[in-house]
Amino acid sequence: MQTRRVIGMLAAAMVIATWSAARPVRAEDTPTAPTDAKVAVDPAELLKPVSERFANTLDGPSPSFRRHVIPMMSRMGCSGRACHGSFKGQGGFRLSLFGYDFKTDLDAILASSEASKVDSRVNKADPDESLILLKPTLGVKHEGKQVIQEDKWQYNILRRWIANGAHDSGEDYGAFDRLEVYPREMVFEKAGQKVQLKVLAHWADGTVENVTDLTRFRTNDDSVAEVDEFGVVTCKGPGDSHIVAFYDNGVAPTPVMLPVSNQSGKRFPAVPTPTKIDELIVEKLRKVGIVPADVCTDAEFLRRVSIDLTGTLPTPQQITAFLDDTNPGKRARKIDELLETPQYAAWWTTKLCDITSNNAQELNDRNFRSEQSRQWYDWIYKRVATNVPYDKIVEGIVMAKGRTSDDQDYVAYATEMSSYLKKDHPADFADRETMPHYWARRNMKKPEERALSFSYAFLGVRLECAQCHKHPFDQWTQQDFQHFQAFFEPIRFGAPVGDDKDDYKRMEREMEEAAGYDKNSKTNTKKKLYAEIKKRVADGEPVTWQELYIDQRKPTQLSEKQIEALKKKGKTIPGRVLTPKVLGGDEIVQSYADARTPLMEWLRSAENPYFARAWVNRVWANHFGRGLVAPADDMNLANPPSNAAVLDYLADGFRSHGYDMKWLHREILNSDTYQRSWMTNDTNRLDERNFSRAIIRRLPAEVTWDAIAQATIGTDRQDRIRTDVEDRAIGPMSGLVTGGKSSGVGYAMNIFGKPERETVCDCERKTDATLLQTIYTRNDREVWTQIDGKNGWITELRNAAKKNDSAAIDRDALIREVFLRTVSRMPTADEVAEARKVVAEDNPIDGTRELLWVMLNTKEFIVNH
Repeated sequence: MQTRRVIGMLAAAMVIATWSAARPVRAEDTPTAPTDAKVAVDPAELLKPVSERFANTLDGPSPSFRRHVIPMMSRMGCSGRACHGSFKGQGGFRLSLFGYDFKTDLDAILASSEASKVDSRVNKADPDESLILLKPTLGVKHEGKQVIQEDKWQYNILRRWIANGAHDSGEDYGAFDRLEVYPREMVFEKAGQKVQLKVLAHWADGTVENVTDLTRFRTNDDSVAEVDEFGVVTCKGPGDSHIVAFYDNGVAPTPVMLPVSNQSGKRFPAVPTPTKIDELIVEKLRKVGIVPADVCTDAEFLRRVSIDLTGTLPTPQQITAFLDDTNPGKRARKIDELLETPQYAAWWTTKLCDITSNNAQELNDRNFRSEQSRQWYDWIYKRVATNVPYDKIVEGIVMAKGRTSDDQDYVAYATEMSSYLKKDHPADFADRETMPHYWARRNMKKPEERALSFSYAFLGVRLECAQCHKHPFDQWTQQDFQHFQAFFEPIRFGAPVGDDKDDYKRMEREMEEAAGYDKNSKTNTKKKLYAEIKKRVADGEPVTWQELYIDQRKPTQLSEKQIEALKKKGKTIPGRVLTPKVLGGDEIVQSYADARTPLMEWLRSAENPYFARAWVNRVWANHFGRGLVAPADDMNLANPPSNAAVLDYLADGFRSHGYDMKWLHREILNSDTYQRSWMTNDTNRLDERNFSRAIIRRLPAEVTWDAIAQATIGTDRQDRIRTDVEDRAIGPMSGLVTGGKSSGVGYAMNIFGKPERETVCDCERKTDATLLQTIYTRNDREVWTQIDGKNGWITELRNAAKKNDSAAIDRDALIREVFLRTVSRMPTADEVAEARKVVAEDNPIDGTRELLWVMLNTKEFIVNH
């Protein structure tokens, strides 16, 4: 502990006080190393740049393979994709991509050392004759360019390491702990200014080392700032972004910004901050000189919050009542009111079904795919409607099993599954404690597929890269992925095993005999078998249901011979049974009957950096059109939040409030930040990452379909279509409707970007405007059918006009109604004057129909603002 305190003091002495210059290290900042220090190097020496410490070839400290050699080779590009880090390597020499696998890299470097003293990559007897020195200096032919010079520190590190025996001294020095970058934040005053970053690596033995010269750097926005290979940051223009440092397994982002106006710091105007979110948002806006927009109008707020929270437009009656309400607390009351509606439960159930990939076409049981997709939806809907905590919903999915109790035999299980689909008085699947269909998808058969889906859905983390190599922008290695994948190895979905297998086979024979099914017959009798299965299920009788279970058998330890045979077939084999290990945590050494148990415990733990934050970020992205981390499902260290303080505040609050989803919605929606206008000022016109204004965004596909229906439906059916979610696009049909159809709701969902729920990516939902969308709202027969439908508003007006004198029709009232139905606001005086030209006195109904069509094709209708 004493060592850690002393080194911590030394690290603090290196902090850059301002962006302009580093504060010099004073004598009192650099005490001598304590007697119990685990390293023989003076700690003050470790804080000098590596280029200075290894400037001399002959004397000085011995380089570490893990701390110096491999990071330096990675920084020079040797382990990059275009060089020796490629899949096949270069010139017979292959390194791990980005230099994450120390043992493999050491073996590769030393591979020819013992066999040859002449053509050896590492020649311990005569270091200067080592190919690892000759090739990068062009001492011998090298297909790559010259990357080091003989009189430079990079050469000295390699040579001294070879001369000292070319050892891997990782165990002597301890494991990498964390990375720190100074200054912690860069706020520039003008373009062209520069600052030198300093990067400190903290190790498990308590030492701290200046590794700036061994660090790779990247800018997340080169229009704001650039960074060179030495860590010198140059301000390029106004805005804010991050500079990211990469060393060993550490990834550290540092905020960088140049105010976009002179209204920053002390010159920033007074802005009300009624909520904690507002305080934190405005604190960042003050630094970057962005003045937030005013709070939006009541009409804009009502439309926006209704769409974001319920996927539903407000009715004309709701709009006028809200506008007439003079109570200052009406916005908070409206949020509470919407949270209790069936539309809220339907829309957020659809959101959860998107994330968990509820797609009927991907479910295993071909006879009941649609029914099981509906069961999935209903199970989540019931819990959202009753505000079951988010972690409990996730637990019911993650910890799901087929059988509802340990003592339930297979026949009882099969009977239970049929009971949910029987014709008369079916049981309610939503009453089950767990929901097993998540694990029963055809694209979830392999452990690696389950690991990817789980990390995407519940952690907001993309692990695809780590399947094969070190993640380029995060800390995950291939071994991390394999350890994490081990949690999902025992999960099985299929026919029962053990003693229950006999009951399964017996049922199978009985159904085949009853259906006259002969698997050897050329005549297709499978249809008869499927019909028999459906008949029995309709009667509530047991059939051969597959089930989700945990395989309790120990995984087989493969022999070396078996491993080599599988590798020849192209299989990726870890070579040993891996212990489950949570991302960024420890291996699970305790024995569990179900490996998902410690996984669920880890999700709930306060130390988990992803679970609460991932859901908070997705909710924020829904309400603002952009997550605090964007994309919302890519929470990696090199992609930091635009406002980390807000994400931390909401994640901590979400956790401390028992994962109460309604608390989270209220906390966000009641803020001025959410209620900002879309109208811009000179400072926030280009801002899309600091939430200084509302971003105009296209309606989601499901909301667009429903909004057209709501705008065109008859008055007496408006409340019904709003509250009865059974046939709504935001409702149960969301998992059944797929794109690609030539007409109908499936076609509309496709062109407006509804996700197919086939891949683990939020990018499946498309939000871009396209020509097909314009053609659809202008000319598609489905739109005209809704406008002229027998239950539509225009038909209602025609029928009323037949009974009464059309001359008595209030044209201004019709114009107001059209605006309220489509863009959720009253028309301006100029708009009324223009609309009167369309809603002519001699034919007001046809004019109203024309105006309704026009408003359905305005940008204002198709966007949320």
